[in-house]
Amino acid sequence: MLYNHLLSILVFLPLTAAIVIALLPASVKHISKHITLGIGCIQLILAVILYLGYNSSIAGVNTIDGFQFAVNIPWINLELSTLGKLSAHYFVGVDGLSISMVLLSIVILFIGVISSWNIQDKVKGYFSLYLILNAAIIGCFVALDFLLFYLFFEFMLLPMYFLIGLWGGPRRDYASIKFFLYTLLGSIFILIVMISLYLSVIDPTATAVEYGLADNIEQVTPEMEEKVQSLLSNNQLPTDKLVHTFNMIHMTNEGNYIPKSVMDMHAVRMILGHPARLLAFLLIFLGFAIKIPVVPLHTWLPDAHVEAPTPISVVLAGILLKVGAYGLIRTGFMIIPDGALHYSWWIGFFGVLSIIYGAMNALASRDLKRLIAYSSVSHMGFVLLGLASLTAEGVSGAVYQMVSHGFISGALFLIAGVIYDRTHNRVIENYSGLASQMPKYTIFVVIFFFASMGLPGFSGFIAEIFVLLGAFSSSSINGLVPKWMAIIATTGLILSAAYYLWAIQRMFFGKFFTKGPVKEDMLSDLKPREYIMLIPLFVFALLLGIFPDILLNLINQSVTLFVDVIGNHGFQMLEK
Repeated sequence: MLYNHLLSILVFLPLTAAIVIALLPASVKHISKHITLGIGCIQLILAVILYLGYNSSIAGVNTIDGFQFAVNIPWINLELSTLGKLSAHYFVGVDGLSISMVLLSIVILFIGVISSWNIQDKVKGYFSLYLILNAAIIGCFVALDFLLFYLFFEFMLLPMYFLIGLWGGPRRDYASIKFFLYTLLGSIFILIVMISLYLSVIDPTATAVEYGLADNIEQVTPEMEEKVQSLLSNNQLPTDKLVHTFNMIHMTNEGNYIPKSVMDMHAVRMILGHPARLLAFLLIFLGFAIKIPVVPLHTWLPDAHVEAPTPISVVLAGILLKVGAYGLIRTGFMIIPDGALHYSWWIGFFGVLSIIYGAMNALASRDLKRLIAYSSVSHMGFVLLGLASLTAEGVSGAVYQMVSHGFISGALFLIAGVIYDRTHNRVIENYSGLASQMPKYTIFVVIFFFASMGLPGFSGFIAEIFVLLGAFSSSSINGLVPKWMAIIATTGLILSAAYYLWAIQRMFFGKFFTKGPVKEDMLSDLKPREYIMLIPLFVFALLLGIFPDILLNLINQSVTLFVDVIGNHGFQMLEK
């Protein structure tokens, strides 16, 4: 029974807790953080059950039966007269591409709760919004209905806006509005494509019932679904019998597309002189590129990170950037594979641009948090490069980088938060020789800086080496990514070593002194709560660096099928 509703519990438990906290009387508002911590503990337990119960030999990706812990319940059914019927389902499930993101999210969100323990202002509001954000993030990674995914994706926007705008730094209003407007613009692009897909795709199972081949969904056989698809392709289905759907798995099947519809896989529809499907992929890419973020659509990120409170920076870098990459994989690549192949060169190019540009800006940053923010832009560029290569190594590396960067970037922002909590100053040049004053803190800084730059033994090394292997081999396997992109991407590793080593040298080694508002008596070493946050992230980064099969075995079947489906199906469609 628990297995059947595990994903729903992960989504709606924090949402229920958010309502409970909002209704608490002011006299007991202090228990808000304890309730949130309790929800995080329960989610961790459920994450262990999810991991142990997941069958890694099942691929998922483009078949409904391949998704595990799935729940598919009718949600919205609306008669549209001669236009047919609208159908949206509460459809959730996980495969190898999504379970890793769910597990990452639960860990980072739990760390974020501990990091939030010192929040004193508007406590009820903060933890209510944090739990709503928690539910929306998990919902994005498990939703398999496009409308449901879009609602969760939009639902993340409001709590993040308020968490930055109310609890952020001096320029929080500017940063929160910029974040809101950028993300909203991306959401509009995605909405346009979602509506186009909905108008173009039917649910063969529900249409079989509507057409009279069966009395209910349970009676529908694969043969009936094939008959519906055959009738559809020959224009023999009355339009009032068509059941349109937001099901993302149905959208991957060319047999479910209405002939001559705007997104029809068989007949090329032109819009403004360009194929409609290719334009749709471009809109999807732009929508999620803002969230990843991809240069030049990245400018909201450094401002949001610098002004956000530490826990929200941890969640933003550790999880929210991955929602953008995951959305691109699940919707753009899977539903419009021809677009993914057509624009693969440009995806790889913008990945390389992000790697180099982000690293150069990190090298020039005077603020520690801004340096880490630009390093995130650079490291997420490897995700794009791996996806563009469309090789098993490259895509595995991209997913591995999403998980690895989630743990490491979360730790890096915690590190920045440690120094800021004590001095309210993050300017690198105001510190020198901190190793003598804060030796334990320095050890963790060095560990995570080296982990982020891809030192062997840490997860970042495995991720980046797989991406580069995929990028180098792509030109000979499928001709999508030229070798020069992989060569230039390797310079990003050198630049990351430069900005991290330069920061370590300036802040931690040499003669101890402080400048400006920073005073020596402010600099105390790590506290027990900070150890509790940093040690688990160190363990995950180390385990995934030494034993990569922990994650690779989880994602391997799904990645292999993903590459095969996109490659075979996408090239066939481009040749039509």
